[in-house]
Amino acid sequence: MKKILSFVLIFTCLLALFTPAAGAAGVDLQTLVNGSAQYMLNAVPKPELGSIGGEWAVLGLARSGYAVPDGYFEAYYGKLVQDIQGMQGVLHNRKYTEYSRVIVTLSALGKDARDVGGYNLLTPLGDYDKTIWQGLNGPIWALIALDSANYPMPQNPEAATQATRQMYIDCILNAELDEGGWTLSRRSSADPAEADITGMALQALAKYQDQPAVAAATERALTCMSNKQDERGGYANMDGDLNCESAVQMLVALCELGLGWNDSRFVKNGNTLLDNVLTFRTATGGFNHIADGSDGNNQMTAEQGFYGLIACLRFEKGKKSLYRMTDAISIGDAPAVDERAPGTGLANKDKDVQPKGVTKSGITFGDITNSPNKAAIEALAAREIINGMNEAEFCPDATMTRAQYATIVVKALGLTPKANGKFKDVAANAWYAAYVGTANTYGIVNGRSDTEFDPEGTITRQEAAVMTVRAAKLCGLDTAVGEAAINDILCDYMDYRTIASWAKEAMASCYANELLDTSAMNAEPAREILRGEVAEMLYRMLVLANLI
Repeated sequence: MKKILSFVLIFTCLLALFTPAAGAAGVDLQTLVNGSAQYMLNAVPKPELGSIGGEWAVLGLARSGYAVPDGYFEAYYGKLVQDIQGMQGVLHNRKYTEYSRVIVTLSALGKDARDVGGYNLLTPLGDYDKTIWQGLNGPIWALIALDSANYPMPQNPEAATQATRQMYIDCILNAELDEGGWTLSRRSSADPAEADITGMALQALAKYQDQPAVAAATERALTCMSNKQDERGGYANMDGDLNCESAVQMLVALCELGLGWNDSRFVKNGNTLLDNVLTFRTATGGFNHIADGSDGNNQMTAEQGFYGLIACLRFEKGKKSLYRMTDAISIGDAPAVDERAPGTGLANKDKDVQPKGVTKSGITFGDITNSPNKAAIEALAAREIINGMNEAEFCPDATMTRAQYATIVVKALGLTPKANGKFKDVAANAWYAAYVGTANTYGIVNGRSDTEFDPEGTITRQEAAVMTVRAAKLCGLDTAVGEAAINDILCDYMDYRTIASWAKEAMASCYANELLDTSAMNAEPAREILRGEVAEMLYRMLVLANLI
């Protein structure tokens, strides 16, 4: 009997060595991917250039094999070409991951990123100094983008330092931490490694495992991340809450490395990284940022969770990995499709919001010739939404008072001005009384107190962001930004910690929707906003709201 029991025990142990992790077994990845693909099509019916509701959604759908509606990819590509031509090929002055994200997606669509509306999007990645400026994300995504379609290294004649692939590889290796792995903002080699940035670094280095230094760093990172993985198979933040994105990036990394989610080092208490990611998936096919769902479905998380599942499905089926796109689909060059009638507003806008037509065409000002806000100023002036300080001067670099902002935003939304007599310091016969009253009645602006408005007080950038987001909601725009996305968006700006807590979501929303200039290094939340900046914010909001 003892011999029999010993044999059974030995056989059981041997069987365990060759049996996939329990959680992964029985998972129908194809069904899960299909469900999340349909969710993505519902959530992003018209993808456009952007880090949310744009490239990542398109990438996932293109690599999923799911049947998308005819013209879906072509409409995205057509709009992308229009946008890039309008931006004269400059996606961002500082964050070169903007180029990398678009390049990766174009590779997934079988499009050549070296000719998009006449612009070569690879060229910026030939500038080593500018690519690495924003931190480790720069070289990581430059490598992933360049390798996605095996592009030759672009030559950038304007670069102070011409980049090579090896320079980007070495940049990543030199940022390795003492414990192995990587962190986004490395202050010292003793910093703790982060699962999401380590996963991305491993994805970028996956194709260079023939280099001994890369292979050694990869093994150290895998050991580090295995040790940091908790008993539920995932990674917790500083508050002890598991988050989806960290697990997704390590999951994609294992698939890119050819290891897959069943690698024994990443199975804890029978839970794989895939099992962990699936705990965040909702019944609709989206994904929560936090496992308990307290933050609700998060679109940024949903897009990452979606392509994480696709990486697993491709690994399971023996296909090329997520970022190895020699098997990319092929699409046509159909122009952008926009079914909205121009200038009529969104279907869910407040009924009192009305578009403003052009009533004084050709208006301009002598002091805006070189202003980056010239087009916005002229568009608003043509609709009598904004005036100059006199007939010849707009004064784009002057500050704006609270009364002036209230007046402009009420005109921009086509609301009927009506005083409400709420504030003691707003005289009934003041030129701005009706505009302040209307802006307050519709919840766009509040007083400094219950009885004082401070009409001559200036407004800061963060105050303007809050007010503009309130106006955008009246226009029917979805301005909500999940907690995880707020931090992800704002941390790109060096002074993001100075943003007031009450303004963080609004500032993040304005950056996400490009109502604020995303190319600046600092957010400058407490700086008084300039007239030209206000014109730009409101103009961009009106364009998004289909009111212009």
